[in-house]
Amino acid sequence: MTDLQRARRNIRRCPVKLALATVGFFCCIGSTLTRPAQALDAPGLAIIVNTQDPLSVRIGEYYAARRRILFQNIIKVSFTPDDPVMTRDEFMRIKTEVDKQTLPHVQAYALTWAAPYRVDCMSITSAFAFGFNADYCADGCRLTRPNPYFNSPSRLPFAHFRIRPAMAIAATSFEQAKALIDRGVESDGTAPSGTGYLLSTSDRARNVREMDYDRAERILRRRVAGRRHKQDKLENRDDVLFYFTGKDRVDGLQTLRFLPGAVADHLTSTGGMLTDSSQMSALRWLEAGATGSYGTVVEPCNLPPKFPQPSVVIAHYLLGETLIEAYWKSVLMPGQGIFIGEPLASPFRPLEKPR
Repeated sequence: MTDLQRARRNIRRCPVKLALATVGFFCCIGSTLTRPAQALDAPGLAIIVNTQDPLSVRIGEYYAARRRILFQNIIKVSFTPDDPVMTRDEFMRIKTEVDKQTLPHVQAYALTWAAPYRVDCMSITSAFAFGFNADYCADGCRLTRPNPYFNSPSRLPFAHFRIRPAMAIAATSFEQAKALIDRGVESDGTAPSGTGYLLSTSDRARNVREMDYDRAERILRRRVAGRRHKQDKLENRDDVLFYFTGKDRVDGLQTLRFLPGAVADHLTSTGGMLTDSSQMSALRWLEAGATGSYGTVVEPCNLPPKFPQPSVVIAHYLLGETLIEAYWKSVLMPGQGIFIGEPLASPFRPLEKPR
């Protein structure tokens, strides 16, 4: 049995028990992380562009060129841009158009806007992935329908689960979007020797992922450095590859250097309200140099299953999977959360040798 087969076997042995989800949904990860998994590639990704939004069009064109995505995988829709919340009826109209234009082999979507970030009570990335379904929403501090793709070894989410994970290449200017895309592309196959930072903060309500940090640190140290810190902010580091914390606002970002392909997020209520949050928007991570982030678009309460599980995203990313795969597999209940970043970034996937 190969190292990769052992890792996948161990991942499959970690069923999540929903009865324990609010206090202990963290499960075991494969014990050996030395060989990369096959990952999603450009032919399996479709770009969704809003033709009424010049920035969306420009982002889509640039991304298609950088990732060599063929015109057949560029899906064009039309709606009034910039409103942060899309109605359910409007989304259903757009989703019908998207379904008509999506080729059967497509496994995932890249959206090309920061707003709208929400459809009624769902995030827009989850709405495109699952279709609109109120079971993925919650009124108050309740659990939602789980993600069948969670912690899966599959590289074919549509073929295996009938879902197409989505990630927004979110930015408020083309310069920001271009820098994000370039970081993602340039990260491929670099096997960076950065550090994963796991912050245990003084914010008790938002520090609930701390229970997973020991496992995440052990996984990190098999490939890169991993450090757990009991502090509220990280400053003056030039090697940031992963950064997970729990705060409504994160100070010190301007002093950090994120490596291409870096993943960073903060557990708080409305980080996914990208353009109008009263807390820190997840966009601030991308603007600071991260390649991927996550935030919730409506009040999720501090239920860990609604946020990325650090040990899972780290494990799958280090196995060579793309950002969209590793991040989507790390959230058990993503209906209220939006994934943002460059979907195909894959720092730990070996580049193909020229023939």
